[in-house]
Amino acid sequence: MRKVIVIGCPGSGKSTFSRRLAEITGLPLFHLDMLHWNADGTNVPRPVFLERLRDVLQKDEWIIDGNYGSTMELRMGFCDTVFFLDYPLEICVAGIKSRKGKPRPDMPCATLEDDDADFMRAVTDYESQSRPAVMALLQKHSAKKIVIFKTRNQADNFLAQMPASR
Repeated sequence: MRKVIVIGCPGSGKSTFSRRLAEITGLPLFHLDMLHWNADGTNVPRPVFLERLRDVLQKDEWIIDGNYGSTMELRMGFCDTVFFLDYPLEICVAGIKSRKGKPRPDMPCATLEDDDADFMRAVTDYESQSRPAVMALLQKHSAKKIVIFKTRNQADNFLAQMPASR
């Protein structure tokens, strides 16, 4: 495991899982939100985002945390391991609410996600809109190591059983 992506519905805990995985493995961690957003809450131009992402993908080792469906297949092509946090909607919404007003090391700007109707619609529609595309990509890239967690306990137990490698 040298090139890892962590995906899942917003609020599923991708960044938290990724930070813990990075601590255990010693792999460098990159958050897609840090590549995509400016500190003032604006997006970087798409070519800049893609250049930043390609720079990360060319490295020998990494963990990349985030969905960004438009680049998921690209990242799957480069990774050797996929962790999919496939949790129920209620868990993801609770995750979003629990981080409200807290600083986020995975985000360069403050967010008001649970007050953003478009964002929350993407969360509530994840099961019907985004998840089928994710599952199709996982099937297409089935030669990769793919780990799907259905509960936070499964993910926590997996991390607790991982030996520190560095």
